[in-house]
Amino acid sequence: MKTLPLITLFGVLALGCAAHVDAVVKERPLPQAFPSADAVSEGPSSAALSWREWFANERLNGLIEEALQGNQDLLIAVQRIEMARASVTSTTGALLPTVDVTAGVGLRRFGLYTMDGAGNATTDIAPGQPVPLHLPDFGVGLQSVWEVDLWGRLRSQRQSAIAQYLATVEARTLVRTSLVAEVASGYYDLVMSDHTLEVLRRAVERQEQALAIVKLQKEAGRSTELAVQQFEAQLAETKALARAARQKVLESENRLNLLLGRYPTQLERDRDVLFAEPPRTLSAGVPSELLRNRPDVRQAELLVEASKFDLKAARAAFFPSLNLSATVGLQAFNPAYLVSIPESVAYSVLGGLIAPLVNRAAIEAQFEGAKANQLQAMYEYQRTVLSAYVEVVNALADVQNTEEILSHRRSQKAAVEGAIASADILYRAGKASYLEVLLAQQSALQAELDLLEAARQRRTALVSVYRALGGGVQ
Repeated sequence: MKTLPLITLFGVLALGCAAHVDAVVKERPLPQAFPSADAVSEGPSSAALSWREWFANERLNGLIEEALQGNQDLLIAVQRIEMARASVTSTTGALLPTVDVTAGVGLRRFGLYTMDGAGNATTDIAPGQPVPLHLPDFGVGLQSVWEVDLWGRLRSQRQSAIAQYLATVEARTLVRTSLVAEVASGYYDLVMSDHTLEVLRRAVERQEQALAIVKLQKEAGRSTELAVQQFEAQLAETKALARAARQKVLESENRLNLLLGRYPTQLERDRDVLFAEPPRTLSAGVPSELLRNRPDVRQAELLVEASKFDLKAARAAFFPSLNLSATVGLQAFNPAYLVSIPESVAYSVLGGLIAPLVNRAAIEAQFEGAKANQLQAMYEYQRTVLSAYVEVVNALADVQNTEEILSHRRSQKAAVEGAIASADILYRAGKASYLEVLLAQQSALQAELDLLEAARQRRTALVSVYRALGGGVQ
């Protein structure tokens, strides 16, 4: 009959925990394949290629290598891994008993009208020596405390810490992938800015020559002051664009230096890379490969695992905890007696069960919070997978479309170059107006700038594919 209250207590706790079920989210399976694209071939995902093979440019690869060594965001991610590793060590240690060395000195005086005081007054601590009124206490020994993990709460906390540690490793991989992509995009932006500045410089030279011709024709009576003013206005606008392009070169170079983790300095670059053909054919693979190739997907999956263990630990908190404690050592009122064994030996052993019974609101709140955290982690995982699929589809379409845009821009540039040459000849022969020459020059300049932008977009589209597929998984 004496065990009935304890059995009843366990039954109540079991019934209370049975009502707490795991969080469930409806699955959303991935499509079997990506939409077909002419720029993409069939086969295993190109994400298996390293970034050195992917970009295949010596100077760009050198910059990426430097960024991976000195970028502050990546170094911060490494320290987050070390913090998570320490958390794993901490939760592992919680499973084991703690053993501490203790040493102490004390002085006690019991009131004479107390049980201890009256007893000490009539007791000899040694033959012919009564217990002192002021009683010293010297002690040295070992103390151990251990929480027995009956319900797996501590083990669940350890498994959660391990999953979170692995998630930080994936977070570092995500930072690496993003950093490689940002350096490549920044490099292409810098190269395009160089080309833009060069195009504007050539345009300034052509427009200065055209302005000189118009002035000569005005002196000869074949042109007007209005024509001169129009050519001067066009020249001033192009010079302003050239000055802005020079600033863009400086900003692009400094932005790239920042990614490399160093102060602004001049960077060597290969200007021919902008129009070079891609080194290899792309292959997107199948959508299911994203689950193992994309570091953000793997990170989200690990966080779901961590949230499941957190929920298990929160459920185990409803059950009683078993705590054991023990001490053993030497104790005496005089340091000289500490070595008197076994007289000075002192020890204690204590074990107890502690179970929540009346005020369980805090435990309920922690459980509900853990359950909501698990649901959030599951929804974030689904969102990450969905975003990954959409990013790949967009990137693959961008590669195909930018190839076509680049082809059209090349045709446009060839056409306007012929138009500007024809307009110049006709104007000198007096068969075309200065407005036609201005229009031809403006069209030629814009066509060259559009061609540069199309070439940059094609390159950045390849970078987007690298990032979207989870590039550099090897």
